[in-house]
Amino acid sequence: MNVPLLDLKAQYQSIKADVDAAVAEVVASQHFILGPKVEQCEKAVAAYCGCSYAVGVSSGTDALLACLMVENIGPGDEVITTPYTFFATAGAIARLGATPVLVDIDPTTYNLDPGRIEAKVTKRTRAIMPVYLYGQMADMEPVMWVADKYGLAVIEDAAQAIGAEHKGRRAGSIGQYGCLSFFPSKNLGAFGDGGMIVTNDAERAEKLMCLRAHGSKPKYHHKVVGGNFRLDALQAAVVSAKLPYLDSWTAARQRNAERYDGLFASSGLSIADSAPLSTTGSPQIVLPKVVTDRHIFNQYVIRVPRRDQLKAALQKKGVGTEVYYPVPMHLQECFAYLGHPAGSFPESEAAANETLALPVYPELTDAQARYVVECTREFFTTGA
Repeated sequence: MNVPLLDLKAQYQSIKADVDAAVAEVVASQHFILGPKVEQCEKAVAAYCGCSYAVGVSSGTDALLACLMVENIGPGDEVITTPYTFFATAGAIARLGATPVLVDIDPTTYNLDPGRIEAKVTKRTRAIMPVYLYGQMADMEPVMWVADKYGLAVIEDAAQAIGAEHKGRRAGSIGQYGCLSFFPSKNLGAFGDGGMIVTNDAERAEKLMCLRAHGSKPKYHHKVVGGNFRLDALQAAVVSAKLPYLDSWTAARQRNAERYDGLFASSGLSIADSAPLSTTGSPQIVLPKVVTDRHIFNQYVIRVPRRDQLKAALQKKGVGTEVYYPVPMHLQECFAYLGHPAGSFPESEAAANETLALPVYPELTDAQARYVVECTREFFTTGA
């Protein structure tokens, strides 16, 4: 059986008429940069995220970068974030000449451990950038407490978590900024790169709109140096066409996650409550834990011993998987100057060595899920 990690063709076929009509309308209008389609998308996404404003940008990476630029963060400044994340999180900080200050993760959620943040605050700290990995929000109350105490901006990296909720708040609506990605593989994906920044601050929204167009306002008049961070109308149209389906897709992902939980529980394998994992004795699997109000399961990530061998075995059987992320930020060659040797962030390093994402896309069938679990069971019981 073939079980891809993600099947975007199946999603497209289910909404083809809506998406094709939206794209055709943009093509007929010949208005491709910003304009009414982008404004329509911004209003819809802002409302969905429980925010007053949204600013469409060229990618999730540029969303992070633009927020840092609005805060005038640069050389000599520090931004607290996590070493266990996609490169763009730390990369955007370093690109402006600021220093990423890393804080280890909570091994249950894989998100920034809020209890470790305050100890990393210095007189140079300007912002905190928590990341919501795999579709579940971080515990934001203690994050905001530290931010308020020291006057720090909070930039939520919600690239994997649009629609996630905790304690009555949606991802992106708690800090000064929420950064979204519409990369095609996301739960709400465009047909190319795209992103958005949501905020409840009118002044910051205005600055972001200026910044994304080279800092010009009015046109050809520049008070600041911005960038070309504009969202294409074609991508905005695709996102707008998909947004009405997002909640049903999220519900399907949640059902798939629950199905996996049940199948693994009855597989005969040993289900561990938490890491660290034993490499001897009964094989152990740590399943994802839902500790917030709404986990959207952008990924379904398990922890296992012999992760790389399992990945290879599943690939031979036609099961697509992915490792997010095999090298933490502090062990990336470009961040060697930060001076964090191996062992500096043990929870992040353990997650990087043990986690594996299984297919969880909305169109995944019961038979496919059972096949994934059976192949996993066979690997740990027979070695094949």
